[in-house]
Amino acid sequence: MSRLYVEAQYASSPPRGWNSYDSFSWTISEKEFLDSAQFVSDRLLSSGYEYVVVDYLWYRRKVEGANKDSSGFDVIDEWGRMVPDPDRWPSSRDGKGFTEVAKKVHDMGLKFGIHVMRGISTQAVNANTLILDTKTGEAFEEGRKKWTAQDIGIKERPCSWMPHGFVSVNTTARAGAAFLRSLYTQYAEWGVDLVKHDCVFGADLDVGEISVVSEVLKQLDRPILYSLSPGTSVTPAMAKDVSGLANMYRITADDWDSWGDVASHFDVTRDFSTANMIGAKGLLGKSWPDLDMLPLGWLTDPGSNDGPHRTSKLNADEQRTQMTLWSMAKSPLMFGGDLRKLDETTYNLLTNPILLEINSFSSNNMEFPYITSTNSFKSKNDVLDEQSERCLTDERTSDTHFLSLTSCTTLKAIGWSAEALDQDLEQICWKEHLGSKHQELFCLYKKEPLLSSDEKMSYKHQFEGKLQLLATDRMDFCLGASPTQKLTSREFERGAFLPCRRDTNQMWVLNSNGTLANSYSGLCATVNSVEAEVSSGGTRSWVATGRRGEIYVAFFNLNPVKTVISAMISDLAHVVPGKNFNGTSCNCKEVWSGKDFGVIKQSISMTVEVHGCALFVLNCY
Repeated sequence: MSRLYVEAQYASSPPRGWNSYDSFSWTISEKEFLDSAQFVSDRLLSSGYEYVVVDYLWYRRKVEGANKDSSGFDVIDEWGRMVPDPDRWPSSRDGKGFTEVAKKVHDMGLKFGIHVMRGISTQAVNANTLILDTKTGEAFEEGRKKWTAQDIGIKERPCSWMPHGFVSVNTTARAGAAFLRSLYTQYAEWGVDLVKHDCVFGADLDVGEISVVSEVLKQLDRPILYSLSPGTSVTPAMAKDVSGLANMYRITADDWDSWGDVASHFDVTRDFSTANMIGAKGLLGKSWPDLDMLPLGWLTDPGSNDGPHRTSKLNADEQRTQMTLWSMAKSPLMFGGDLRKLDETTYNLLTNPILLEINSFSSNNMEFPYITSTNSFKSKNDVLDEQSERCLTDERTSDTHFLSLTSCTTLKAIGWSAEALDQDLEQICWKEHLGSKHQELFCLYKKEPLLSSDEKMSYKHQFEGKLQLLATDRMDFCLGASPTQKLTSREFERGAFLPCRRDTNQMWVLNSNGTLANSYSGLCATVNSVEAEVSSGGTRSWVATGRRGEIYVAFFNLNPVKTVISAMISDLAHVVPGKNFNGTSCNCKEVWSGKDFGVIKQSISMTVEVHGCALFVLNCY
């Protein structure tokens, strides 16, 4: 493939495929992966799902004591590079790496991807391995010195969610760049087509490493699609610094099968479309904001050491909402469920031709704010029952309070301040209005991390300016984001107050702007009430233009009650460029109900189910 062809065509539409994480966590084997790849080839390739991706820790031995942040269980070569665990990936023996797996994937008509971490492994640093100079095939030398992992590894900059596993490398040193070049040169030699580069974006942003990797990928003979992750604390301004260096980049925390996770994507997708980031210039082609994998079908649990064992907790309406938003926002579509148990309902949703047409070929994709809605309200008890899985109640003050996490850039995160009770006791309180009434303040008790004088010197960077928050002033139970794994909204709900430890997830920073940021996730705490949740769930709408001139309008009901959502045809003129909708008539069909509205002239309106959506196809004249 010529370089000119690559630059003109690479990632010209959002990438599509399957990733092993949602169903297998890190424990997938070679046979399980290749069996899954065959299912993609047989059933999904014709719908554009062409990438099959091995997610993280393919180099970690699956033995007792090994988990996502364990140390000393990885397989590395003499140059400190990760290689597949031969017990799970038997074809990797004798230095073959993923060569045979990639060949089998390519023979299926698919493309092969892998997940990699930032920088260099702590295991390589501890072993002080030499660094390979790919230009000479020998150890990298400079200044009459053979450089090693300890020369380039920055132990003070570990990955925030895998601190025992990986640290940054010094990319300003030629040896640091040489190490990264040796990694990606090896991936190309294996036959890798996609690299998902984790812990370099969002709260862990490392523009230096991203830039070096991007430059290396440009110089390789084999094109490799470059994906960045994770996405916590990502803003459009931050993404603009790296979008030209990559092809896709996560803009949200891990998305799992809870309604709270799905609903959290509406604000961020609006912000990125407003900033014109959808389909912006990327590495050797275009770049796409990534809303994370689709947790549909047969899944495992977040952070699990087990394989798939349960069905998605999203109901049918919530699954359609997720798939419709991902398509309208032109996110990469990476299915996460177990392909060996792919049911027809999930299959039909993944391969819906209208959604895939929108995802690949629509333009002018943006939120459409010109809608009105009316709904009928349930009793407070009904609302509480529906909220119970995703609300963290605070029994100390009122059963209507709940905590949640949100982007630190949103106004919803602002409202915290310090309140001194006496000279020894201080609270951090949420002072915003909770619901329709100014209720009792929601407060947490401030605690400074207890460190010895030696520890204060050793851990100054890690704990400076940070505090722990107690549920009461009498018990050492600290507020945390997630006790054992990378943050999701559901894990935050489960892991609220746990015995106080020196874990990063229990460290918080009260900022001068009134936000309370978690050191582990980069997200901020906010407080709400069930009443406020009902009123603030609201309704959303998106619009896009098809390649044949058709107009797609999606209604989304985020409320816990059925809601009638309406829009005027004339208001489309605000968001669809070059068209005058005065006096316009449109043929209108709704995708999910199959209803044909015939010719409409003034407005479109439909009752939308709880957490559901409606998707209209308009042909106007």
